[in-house]
Amino acid sequence: MQNFNTPKAPRMSPAFPQAVIAGGFIFVSGMPGIDLSGKVVSDSFEDQARQAYANIKVILEEAGSDMSKVVKTTVFMVAGNDFAIAGKVFAEFFPGNPPARSTPQVMPFPAGILISIEVIALSS
Repeated sequence: MQNFNTPKAPRMSPAFPQAVIAGGFIFVSGMPGIDLSGKVVSDSFEDQARQAYANIKVILEEAGSDMSKVVKTTVFMVAGNDFAIAGKVFAEFFPGNPPARSTPQVMPFPAGILISIEVIALSS
């Protein structure tokens, strides 16, 4: 097991890594729609979702993988947001052969965060 972090993507906390590489997989920690400064990119659910996936894309690429190798996503979204928007942004990042996905609705996150996404991807 190897912890993985890159300065090219935001890190939620020094208490846990952006990802863990183990057993041929990359497990990306929950990633909200924040920028490198740690600020929420917008109060728009769609903008935050797009930024969260963009952050995940950077982490995977820096770890030697890519979005086409994602096998599972879990999208935690604050209750009341639109599943259609979540699906639209998901399709932008996974246009063909999409991974498995679950989308539980959760209570509000702090700091205006409306979404947090974690993924499991093949490491090579």
